[in-house]
Amino acid sequence: MRTYLGHVELANPITTAAGCAASGSELAQFFDLGRIGALTTRSITMAPRAGRPTPRMAETPSGLLNAVGLQGPGVDAFLERELPWLAQRGVRTVVSVGGGTVAEYTALARRLTDAPGVTAVEVNLSCPNIEDRGRVFARDGAASAEVIASVRSVMRYDVPVVAKLSPDVVDIVSVARACVDGGADALSMINSPIGMSIDTEAMRPSLAAVTGGLSGPAIRPLAVRCVWQVHAALPSVPIIGMGGVLTGRDAFELILAGACVVAVGTALFHDPYACLRVLRELEELLAARGFHRLADAVGLAHRPPGTATRHRIDLEETAL
Repeated sequence: MRTYLGHVELANPITTAAGCAASGSELAQFFDLGRIGALTTRSITMAPRAGRPTPRMAETPSGLLNAVGLQGPGVDAFLERELPWLAQRGVRTVVSVGGGTVAEYTALARRLTDAPGVTAVEVNLSCPNIEDRGRVFARDGAASAEVIASVRSVMRYDVPVVAKLSPDVVDIVSVARACVDGGADALSMINSPIGMSIDTEAMRPSLAAVTGGLSGPAIRPLAVRCVWQVHAALPSVPIIGMGGVLTGRDAFELILAGACVVAVGTALFHDPYACLRVLRELEELLAARGFHRLADAVGLAHRPPGTATRHRIDLEETAL
């Protein structure tokens, strides 16, 4: 079940999605966080943020809308309390960062580069660029590449920089390619697409912010499509796949599409043990399909028909 995020080895491919496990202490009440491949924090910002007004979450068919707004205590409190807590427990930690300018992302990366316990940095590009009329970084390849290049320039060489991509673009492959050209060691997808619902009793938008990010099983086909397209174009780039993962079979689908790491997000809100369950189900599924290594399944759906059958035959012959 070992896998790699850049040059960093993870014991297994399961991580949490940013924003769904805060910074770990809440989830640690239910299981040892060291049992999953890594924990991804909520997106850390330079200054404390109270988040958006309520209501900021609304259930939808097979999904969840949220407009939390990167609520958090800021990087100082994160470095003083939350990251040391994770480091003391040996938890592999992917730190998600969010900013409103290239300079802010750079400053965050500079604060993290010497901090012990940082396994990787995930750059949340679905943030408004206040220097470009609030246009989201992730929707523009050049803007995304500029952020990634700035983070990579100050981050320790041994800490992978992961670009988190949005599906709300015309061509996700071109944005992915721009991020890799800018220095991204890996890609994370998908961030929540933007959605909206209206309360038909109140006859008003369900969220105070009107729109929000849609997550849950409803977006899984969108995630699979994005992972498939990017892996086909950039087969050597590690991908963290996410979007509606509830079961080991869901994780397996993203792995077949090209992901080598899979993040569990919304499922944690109703099942705090979801990461361990998905990991167990995935391991059982791989064994039942005749895989001895997770790596042999990554991107397998891209290979010619019959490859999977040939793979099983080769394994059986090797065993004999």
